[in-house]
Amino acid sequence: MDNPEVESDFLRSVHALLRELDGHHPAFQSERGMLRWTLHKKIDRNPSNGALLIKILVKELERAERCNYRQYIIPLLHTLMYTLIKAPCIPDDLYERVYDFCKKLLTLPKPYCTIGLDYARQLKLERTIPGALYQRMVSAEQSLKNDSFPYQEKVFMFVDPELLSEAVCRALIDEIKAAQMSQCMKSCMLCVIERAFQTVLKEHGHVKNVHSILQAKPLDVTEHYFQQVMAAIEHAGRDMSAEYNQYVEELGKIYSTLLSTSEKDVEKTAVEKSSGIPLPNPNISFHLWRDEDQLWKELVLFLRSPSQSCEQDSLSPELDIFEFQDMGPDFDCCEQTRFSVLSNDSGIERDLPNLGDENQSSYTPEAEHSRLQRKGCMKKKGSPLDSLAFLQSGSNGQGAKPAGKLHRKSGGSVMEPVAQLKRLHTARVLVLGDDRILGRLAQAYYSLRKRESRRAFLTPRLKVQFYYVPVVEEQPTSSPTEEGALPDQTEPCELAAYLGRADPWYESNINTLCHMIPKLATMPSSPSKSTVSELFILDVIAYYVRLGLQPVFFQVYAVKVFFSNTDLEPVEDIFLIELSLMLEDFNPSRDTLPTKKKVAVEVPGADLTLMYKKVLLSNREKEETLSLRSTGLVIKAIPSNETEDLVCLNVNTTEVVKVSNLSGRSYSLVTNTIRTRNIKIRSTEQRTFTVCLDKDSRRLYKNVTSIEVFPCLEPSYCLQKTRTRRSSLEEEEDVGLAKYLPKSLLLPINTFAGIVQ
Repeated sequence: MDNPEVESDFLRSVHALLRELDGHHPAFQSERGMLRWTLHKKIDRNPSNGALLIKILVKELERAERCNYRQYIIPLLHTLMYTLIKAPCIPDDLYERVYDFCKKLLTLPKPYCTIGLDYARQLKLERTIPGALYQRMVSAEQSLKNDSFPYQEKVFMFVDPELLSEAVCRALIDEIKAAQMSQCMKSCMLCVIERAFQTVLKEHGHVKNVHSILQAKPLDVTEHYFQQVMAAIEHAGRDMSAEYNQYVEELGKIYSTLLSTSEKDVEKTAVEKSSGIPLPNPNISFHLWRDEDQLWKELVLFLRSPSQSCEQDSLSPELDIFEFQDMGPDFDCCEQTRFSVLSNDSGIERDLPNLGDENQSSYTPEAEHSRLQRKGCMKKKGSPLDSLAFLQSGSNGQGAKPAGKLHRKSGGSVMEPVAQLKRLHTARVLVLGDDRILGRLAQAYYSLRKRESRRAFLTPRLKVQFYYVPVVEEQPTSSPTEEGALPDQTEPCELAAYLGRADPWYESNINTLCHMIPKLATMPSSPSKSTVSELFILDVIAYYVRLGLQPVFFQVYAVKVFFSNTDLEPVEDIFLIELSLMLEDFNPSRDTLPTKKKVAVEVPGADLTLMYKKVLLSNREKEETLSLRSTGLVIKAIPSNETEDLVCLNVNTTEVVKVSNLSGRSYSLVTNTIRTRNIKIRSTEQRTFTVCLDKDSRRLYKNVTSIEVFPCLEPSYCLQKTRTRRSSLEEEEDVGLAKYLPKSLLLPINTFAGIVQ
């Protein structure tokens, strides 16, 4: 039944949300991002009002489509779908109106058509099987043992302890602990069972207090009914032509069986009111990022674990998958899975290690024979086409020659591939920090892709998605007077600022956490802060990883560094956001001092030579060489404004220009910008410079004389290219499997809408 007061309150909240998107909400600038969270919290407290909120959101969506307010469509649609998952018993006419609206979005360009198609499919399933989206989400996020829906998901939260303070890390851990204290495997199964009975059997009779009945039963009984409910849901989902009454009848039998086995308990329980069934927070594990290979190790552990449960400790210290002997007998399942990359066995008998001195006393010929005996085996080589599909899927690429090279790629494809890989595990990697943490993520992603190019182990089984939450604390992490410290950066989160310009909903919900998380971490703890209903940071992160499914792809760049000491080999590294070049202090020897009288004005800087390919909007490249005197330069990979969103490098140089005036010779500093993809920089004097990658003072290269910067190639493409060159001496552009592999390494960061044109 409609409530005018509640409807008026919802309408005010939705209009305030839209004004926040327009930036016309100055009274609440300090609390941006709270409006959406507050609106959904009202549904959590009273789920029966969910249909009323959906009705208001549908009206606003139809008005936005009619008045061509496209900036409102995606935020309103995400808010509506999240409400639909949380609230049960939505009228069929509302389903039909939302479904028709999503179909209209198919005529619009990306990202509207992509999101509209995805939500239209979900609505079709939810309309046929009420509660299916909720039940599938809980089953996958909590990795519940389930034969009918075996998908598993997990959120990996990575934090660099050198970039964020202990107070911020403690605040994040406390919220994760508070959420997990109220969530266990049994409680999550109860939520799925209750939701199924509530959405389906409510119109056909009073639903007793199922929660109290199953709470008193052991875990195996609850798991038995959970398996039956999920089997009924998935059976109806596979056979969409089956009548809805058959699904209701099947759930009714399960419900009758449950009541018949608990007749005494039913007499003592009251009829269940329209109480809310909470949506459990996703399974999140917290990790302090210390090891370079830590991301890969955690993904392997997640893939090898047979099942995850909420009772497991997700905050335990990081485990090393190579130290099986320290893990005890519970890790036997990991030992049984052979992973040849970890093996040091060459397969040759003479390379086997000799017996230790401690075993010499028990040496026998029979023992020697058994030690050298091997079982007959053969190596099975997979099909090249299978490897191609795995590498294409893992690299998020669609070929080596995409259309529109200069324009940034975002979002997924409207049409699914013909041979879609069925991967049961999904890892959502979430990093928190400033641009420096993204530099580490790019390094880890490159290392992971390099491993997968040699042998596709994770790619065929695991889908990896990356998320980013900017966090900046007020106090600087290093003192300006400290040796090797970087100059003050005007924008510590350039990539987050770009994502906020590309996706306004990301700006409203995620970029607002940049200064809010440190602020909440320093607030005094209160009893209400630890309750599940007040976990603001965790709720926003859960909303982000659940609905942020549209990636924006960023080109990863490689740099080759040459040192003044010719005995040192050149070093290759990668960066994602920025490369800065700073001149070092020059102390010339007596032999190199000029014999002429010292000039009155000492011109700063050093003479540099820049060789690059100038990028034009016509996709043509023009080779140019430039000599100038400069005090330093900064190479930016992220565009500073939304009007020129091109995948290229912006080289900002500070040029020293000599001028003459009445007082004598002088100089002025002029800033120039060069747009390129590849560039070589070298010093023509005896001056060296320092190179810093991604604003990270830990990634410094000193005594550098020249550098080469170019787009980082996809490791799988490089491997196929190398194999082709071995078989053919002729230089060909791309032959064999290399033609179908993406050429450049792109790092995808998920947002709510991708890039909104």
